[in-house]
Amino acid sequence: MRMSQETYSDRDRSFALAKRAHDLIRDYGPSATPRAYAVWYAYVSGELPLLGDAVKRLTTQSGSLTDADIDDLHETYLDGRQLTSAAGDISRGMLDEIAAVTEILDLSLGSTAQYGEALRGLAQDLMQEGMPTRARLGEIVSTLVSTTREVAVNNRVLEARMRETRCEIETLREKLEASRLESLTDALTGLSNRKHFEETLKATVEAARTSATPMSLIVLDIDFFKRFNDLYGHLTGDQVLRLVAIVMRENAGKQALLARFGGEEFGIVLPGADRALARQVAETVRASVMGRELVKRSTGESLGKVTVSLGIAVLHASDSPASLLERADLCMFAAKRAGRNRVVDDAAESLSQVA
Repeated sequence: MRMSQETYSDRDRSFALAKRAHDLIRDYGPSATPRAYAVWYAYVSGELPLLGDAVKRLTTQSGSLTDADIDDLHETYLDGRQLTSAAGDISRGMLDEIAAVTEILDLSLGSTAQYGEALRGLAQDLMQEGMPTRARLGEIVSTLVSTTREVAVNNRVLEARMRETRCEIETLREKLEASRLESLTDALTGLSNRKHFEETLKATVEAARTSATPMSLIVLDIDFFKRFNDLYGHLTGDQVLRLVAIVMRENAGKQALLARFGGEEFGIVLPGADRALARQVAETVRASVMGRELVKRSTGESLGKVTVSLGIAVLHASDSPASLLERADLCMFAAKRAGRNRVVDDAAESLSQVA
């Protein structure tokens, strides 16, 4: 039975992640339970950066994880309760504000109806009485003034409550937007996460095909990152990831979508970019990363240079988002095989040079 290159790649990656998770359980504990495997596998996959940050914080503080730590991490980041709770809080807040608005509208309608009823009553009295006396006219004016004052007071109260409710709704809107952005953002680097990357890649491919314009995809991987991470520790490894993200922001251009979609894997979606422009961006990013000297913050120690390998795929008419990503990934691995710290694109001549 034949398997596709993508299937092999996914299979190999899953085994590599499982082995790494097993090694971390052995080194940091607590025991090889299903929950521990789930937590450590999610950690090494890099797909839950908030969980990753929590694991690093706990292991830095105590040197290991306890069963209680694993239970807390699993409940908070893997079983969905935290997200469900946050969504529930926002939903309840929205329902409360809707109820408040409804109450204000009811009060406003009631006040308006009461005022109208008072005016109708006075009109009927005038029609029945004919020409009113001076005393009766004074009573009518007094009643109108009193009723109008009541309505004015009610309106001021309603306006104040409407302003309060508007502020509350705006606060809830901001919370919803923050939650939406958080769900699409890698917490460590501030770049888009895998979910947003895949959504944007799909949308960009469809837009390029509709408008018959070019687009390119760059996949970037940090060279020897695991060795660097093991040698200097997770916190310094995080510093490297942030450095690469900063360089990407500085050099990829305003139209680019930047993402971290794996542990040390990054993507740059370039709408409107042909091969020459994509290669220019990739080479600029590569040279800029290599030109930065990494310094350990805690000691000021120079840790040398970091390099990256990059692969470029240019959209073909027959491409799907998955095939475009697979080709960029293959080019990145070709750059690794050719010695790292280089760019390889999917042009036949480029690939033949590193075959």
